[in-house]
Amino acid sequence: MKTLEIPLQSLIQGNWFKLICGASFQDLPTIRSLAIAYSLAGADCIDVAADSAVINAVKEGLNIAKKLKLEAKKKGFNKYNLPWLMVSLNDGEDPHFRKAEFNPLLCPKNCPRPCEKICPANAINHNGVIDEKCYGCGRCIPICPLNLIETRSYVSSINGILPLIKELKIDAIEIHTQVGHEDDFKRLWQGLTPIISSLKLLAISCQDHENVIEYLNNLYTIISPLNCALIWQTDGRPMSGDIGIGTTHPAIKMAEKAILNKIPGFIQLAGGTNQYTVKKLKEKHLIRENLLLENIDYYQLAKTNFPYIAGVAYGSYARSLLIPLLEQLETTEKSIYLEENDDLLWHSVKIASDLVNQIKKKRLD
Repeated sequence: MKTLEIPLQSLIQGNWFKLICGASFQDLPTIRSLAIAYSLAGADCIDVAADSAVINAVKEGLNIAKKLKLEAKKKGFNKYNLPWLMVSLNDGEDPHFRKAEFNPLLCPKNCPRPCEKICPANAINHNGVIDEKCYGCGRCIPICPLNLIETRSYVSSINGILPLIKELKIDAIEIHTQVGHEDDFKRLWQGLTPIISSLKLLAISCQDHENVIEYLNNLYTIISPLNCALIWQTDGRPMSGDIGIGTTHPAIKMAEKAILNKIPGFIQLAGGTNQYTVKKLKEKHLIRENLLLENIDYYQLAKTNFPYIAGVAYGSYARSLLIPLLEQLETTEKSIYLEENDDLLWHSVKIASDLVNQIKKKRLD
């Protein structure tokens, strides 16, 4: 029996940490730097857009982190391991797969520009939306005084995705779906048949709904038998973790529902996760003592029900912690590369580590 890779061990132990860069986020320098910092902090997985430029930016960051791991250890950062690389797909209309857009020439000169102030990605300026920075949170849409802001959505293309997964050696995929998309999910899953056997992990992300358990059970029937690990991502309030501590509650509520109904596979939170999430999970006794099952294969793992939270994914909150630091790279007199700016590098790793360590602590407080 082969040795379990560290990310898989983290899932089983219940201390899995995933960084979500964003299914529509394409700011390559920021993504590269996030990959460096969170890899050195001990992230188990990095989830990105199914875009070759984005994937290569992450891979470059991972290679830099690998070269820095000994120096990181000397500085007290001991949790580095090579994270699994995941790409996100969608089976239909989904808020994660969209961009905001508007014509800036239509904006009145005296507009107070609330869209620019509310944008968490700093993706709006006098020229409109900076496309690569926008990740589709939608906060700018209702706040525009003249209702000028619209969205441009897209659905994953199998013809474009299969070569990416094969050529760039992707470890995992995540499928974003919603109750009512069963036929669309089935078509996407059938299209993924040529690469399924090469995956280490399949994640299925879904928002809560009165019929969500029935829907997830139907999806489990569609994907079975599965020869890799399986995560159900309870997407509470999408792309909201940086708004406030209360946003974590919907993700936890849905996770509790999945655990109660004994859905086979791992349960992992997302959508509104922040600095409060792990504390709340501990209060609810949803995080268990670490456990490592020996001699378990991937196929068995896909059928196993674990009665606790396997881990947490952080998106907008994790990015918001580092973006103020990473923006300094744009104005520094030194190199624009994070690894060539010691102070910013290790400050970033420290902040990332503080978040990762919340779930990586081996015992409950």
